[in-house]
Amino acid sequence: MFDIFHFFKEKKIPNTFAPLRTDMHCHLLPQVDDGSKSLEESLGMLETMKAVGFEEVRLTPHYQVPRFPNKEDDIIRRFENFCAEVDARKGDKDLPVMKGVSGEYRIDSGFRGRIENKEEMLTFRFADEKKGSEKGLLLVELSLHQPYMGIEQVMFDLQMAGYDVVLAHPERYPYYDSHSSELEQLKEQGVYFQANILSLDGFYSESARKKAFDYIENGWIEFLGTDMHNPMYAKALQHAACSKKIIQLIEKEEFENKNLVKE
Repeated sequence: MFDIFHFFKEKKIPNTFAPLRTDMHCHLLPQVDDGSKSLEESLGMLETMKAVGFEEVRLTPHYQVPRFPNKEDDIIRRFENFCAEVDARKGDKDLPVMKGVSGEYRIDSGFRGRIENKEEMLTFRFADEKKGSEKGLLLVELSLHQPYMGIEQVMFDLQMAGYDVVLAHPERYPYYDSHSSELEQLKEQGVYFQANILSLDGFYSESARKKAFDYIENGWIEFLGTDMHNPMYAKALQHAACSKKIIQLIEKEEFENKNLVKE
């Protein structure tokens, strides 16, 4: 079934990320953003994610107007159909369980309207009822090219609207350094941070790799995610799973992934 994924062979891959249990950032829902292009691609990526230790996945398609003008109702419908298709096609493959679908929301010029209009956004929650806000954890991202002016106010407004905010991959934003006062301010506001596993292995750049480790050392990273988009990411995830430095990090650090629950 998965012959196009030539990197899935008999080679034993270490289940390095088993302590995390859940991947809470990936783009496996086909044809809704710049992630998976087909069910076959998604099945192959799911197989890799299971091989490296993930028991559960949370799909987080992009919400970004006008590039990805996704609507929550449509994404939920597509997710339900996707789950049924995976069950029908996976055969005897042992794949991660679908925990649900939320989103990765781009904070840009159009995002404030969502807050002002009190639009409901898709979130996920902690298993511990004492953790998290009324509406749950909202995954957001920023531009990879330029900072968003007034980000502290946007985060505050989201928190006042009942969300806990998770900032995706801060290490990838070139305008933040290893000891960014802006990021420190967001941490003081109670914003969670999620680093990309592939950043830790230098997939994006040496700068992103260094900052990812520095942010973890600073105690700023609560979550790790694959940010899986396509088969190239799956192959890179296999490589990351074999990194001694990453293996030691996962064994040493405690991340919140395992404390997430199915909606």
